[in-house]
Amino acid sequence: MNQESRIITPDQLNRRSFLRRTGGLLGGAAIATALDPSQFAHGAATSEELKIALIGCGGRGSGAANQALSTFGQGPVKLVAMADAFDDRLKGSLNNLKNQHKDRVDVKPENQFIGFDAYKKAIAAADVVILATPPGFRPMQFEEAIKQGKHVFMEKPVATDMPGVRTVLAAAAEAKKKGLKVGVGLQRHHQKGYIETMKRLQDGAIGDITSMRAYWNGATPWLKKRADLEKAAGRKLTEMEYQMRNWYYFTWICGDHICEQHIHNLDVINWLKKGAPVKANGMGGCEVRKGQDYGEIFDHHAVEFEYEDGSRCFSQCRHIVGCWNSVSEHAVGTKGKSDISRHTINPFGDGEGWRHKNEGDKDPYQQEHDDLFDAIRNNKDYNEAEYGAMSSATAILGRMATYSGREVEMAKALKEAPSIFPPTLAWDADMPVKPGADGMYPRAIPGTWKPY
Repeated sequence: MNQESRIITPDQLNRRSFLRRTGGLLGGAAIATALDPSQFAHGAATSEELKIALIGCGGRGSGAANQALSTFGQGPVKLVAMADAFDDRLKGSLNNLKNQHKDRVDVKPENQFIGFDAYKKAIAAADVVILATPPGFRPMQFEEAIKQGKHVFMEKPVATDMPGVRTVLAAAAEAKKKGLKVGVGLQRHHQKGYIETMKRLQDGAIGDITSMRAYWNGATPWLKKRADLEKAAGRKLTEMEYQMRNWYYFTWICGDHICEQHIHNLDVINWLKKGAPVKANGMGGCEVRKGQDYGEIFDHHAVEFEYEDGSRCFSQCRHIVGCWNSVSEHAVGTKGKSDISRHTINPFGDGEGWRHKNEGDKDPYQQEHDDLFDAIRNNKDYNEAEYGAMSSATAILGRMATYSGREVEMAKALKEAPSIFPPTLAWDADMPVKPGADGMYPRAIPGTWKPY
């Protein structure tokens, strides 16, 4: 069985980033102190020290920072600023990173920022920004980083709703104008086996692609129970605090697991097709994973995506124990078939098959950072934000189809789908979804829920 894993050592934090998020405007004086990106946007290579800021200090953020700091062979790097919504997340991450990279971590107390506005202040202190908060916050943080003229690595997905996708696409265009480099955590694009397989498929190894399949069927990744969180805090949590601590189970901040996980597989299909689908229909729900702490997301989605040429991708993602599991991508063409995830190509008939041989292939999570920092230092064209945004839009489109039970068009969704983000960012904010009298959160009802 194919398994997805972030390469995070045991002494790193093992939870995904617990966010710090957004909010009020940072004063112009603080923005004025931001380092000038033009010092890196030039033709000659630079060996100058690159200052890094980490926004979102959970397990994935700590892992990404570790990988960025491991690019030091290309030139000096230093982590100089960190931001998170929660002080305990920041402190735990900082201690672990210091243990791993003692000489490349220098985050002074005045550069440790907590709260909704923390990201703006951390961005101002750095040359390269790692955005690894829960994905609902990604669009505004990416927009701010580009506004301040910083190079960016941002985790996937890059948005949880279509207005967020539009924000990312606009900021991506601005990044290109400014010569800023942008990496997105869809690491398969930096994995040798995927790269070689994709080239062969796009060169016609199995003929015209007629159908695709994509799966992320597995187990629930983690859960933070309200009772445990409140016991640790010694008090009741506000609804915003609870949802941010248990963020995986709320659509506004996670996007549902079709966005948070299955985007990897959908991105591979978009890569193969050189574009995003034009529409989708599907079905889904929550059959098993029920309870007050499981929020509003579904535990299964099945989506049929249609591409411009009429070909279709059949997609499944599921979090139910005891079922068939697979994390994989497949294609069928007029001349053969491919298990893209296993890097194999098998022609129909008597033709000879092909398999990529792993001969010391580099960890793709490290490779994506090596490639980004190489582009920064050598002023290479490098902007993954557009395909990251459209792969995020593909996952969002799938969710809209399963939540509504209707066929949903990409162009209309991008234009008309409403924001699901909280209108106010504050610890006592009124949240988009709240528990009922029984403590249970309402879920989308197919046939009733409207996509736009």
